[in-house]
Amino acid sequence: MALVQSFGAAEVVTGSCHLLQLENGLKIMVDCGMFQGHEEHKNYQPFGFDPKEVDMLLITHAHLDHVGRIPKLVKEGFHGRIITLHSTLDLAEVVLLDSAHLMEEDYRTRFKKAQRRGKEDKVKAPLYTVDDVYDVYNLPLVYAKYEEEITLGKDVTAVFHNAGHILDSAIIEIHYTENGEKKTIVFSGDLGNHNDMVMPVPDTIKQADTLYIESTYGDRNHEGIKQSEEEFKQIITDTLLSQGNVLIPSFAIERTQEILCILKTMYDNKTLPPCKIYLDSPMAIRATRLYDSYHEELSKCCNDYLKRDGSIFEFPYVHYTLTPDESKKINDENGCIIIAGSGMCTGGRILHHFKNRIWNPKNAVLFVGYQARGTLGRRMIEGAKTVKIYHEEIVVNARVHSISGFSAHADQSELLEWIKDFEKLNKIFLVHGEKDVQEVFRDVIHEKLEKKAHIVKEGEKIWL
Repeated sequence: MALVQSFGAAEVVTGSCHLLQLENGLKIMVDCGMFQGHEEHKNYQPFGFDPKEVDMLLITHAHLDHVGRIPKLVKEGFHGRIITLHSTLDLAEVVLLDSAHLMEEDYRTRFKKAQRRGKEDKVKAPLYTVDDVYDVYNLPLVYAKYEEEITLGKDVTAVFHNAGHILDSAIIEIHYTENGEKKTIVFSGDLGNHNDMVMPVPDTIKQADTLYIESTYGDRNHEGIKQSEEEFKQIITDTLLSQGNVLIPSFAIERTQEILCILKTMYDNKTLPPCKIYLDSPMAIRATRLYDSYHEELSKCCNDYLKRDGSIFEFPYVHYTLTPDESKKINDENGCIIIAGSGMCTGGRILHHFKNRIWNPKNAVLFVGYQARGTLGRRMIEGAKTVKIYHEEIVVNARVHSISGFSAHADQSELLEWIKDFEKLNKIFLVHGEKDVQEVFRDVIHEKLEKKAHIVKEGEKIWL
């Protein structure tokens, strides 16, 4: 019998890592992502399997929690094929290099401080380096295309479908034969929100014996997109007209691009007060340029902008700040919008802007994405009065807003509708969600779809 074990994203959202072992001995891994928030310490722990024995790695999309441990996998002996969409590998390179740079920089800082205490031998080395990232791209790379069958082994094939989550995100459908019987397992990856301005809606799948489905927002429905946009525009307008600054911690991939689209629409409609918009994230700048390059995969709205302006996301108010010096100069600006990473405020330039501005009641912090437990972002949206940034306790006087309608994840009703479209579906397994959220989603699936769903535990052996 086929066996699946999840070594991440089991009763937590992050760390996606699923290993499928077929009866013929073929071992197929789907994603190898980084843990974030409370689970971050797990990144340094053993995988729970031998990377040398994995035959191939299939990647659903390029977010850090789906690709962030791939260099570690390669360091520890994986030498098989990597199979995914072309732009996913391009985006993953941006994400992984940024991750490696941050870890190396953090290591140098901690090492220097430890040297002064004579404790440099206690400093943990980076999970991986820039050179380790380049080693990933020296492995055999196989570029998938949507709806095209790829042979993985004897009587084993895979098909990638559009998940509508970020650029070239995928639902992965794996077909295999067991005891002469054809079977199908589907890994949803992260499914997109149907109201996304940038991405198309997720493809539907009609048949599967087994489904591994994300459950990030399995306990709730997002605000309506129109309501979310109106709330977003009101916060932006009110803050700018009060000579305040809007700080937007934003994920470099997809969320940044959607925010730029909304601001561009406001600019076109003359509803955006004159201001400077700083995209203060080298990673987000590189990702935005990749979105332009792969525009065929985006929505009609994006392609209309491209035809009209020669760029989907740029307009006169937008300024790209690549260097640290350019970033520091933003401190002298007032009445501006600052979009900076990281999206969950676990590092990056947004922390510098928080340090300089969240104590000022004229300013606003606008969260437009998921905030994992244990992150600074989660503490702020839960009402923290003070936060520690760079070892300094800072009062939070700025207005803090969280808008869920911009999520790149499907909400409960969209997940249910997607499952409902299956004409044949035998087993459902819930991954990529916090346990209490999954319990709600499991019960709703049983109540509304009359199907049983199982919450996957980390390392649990599930025989199909």
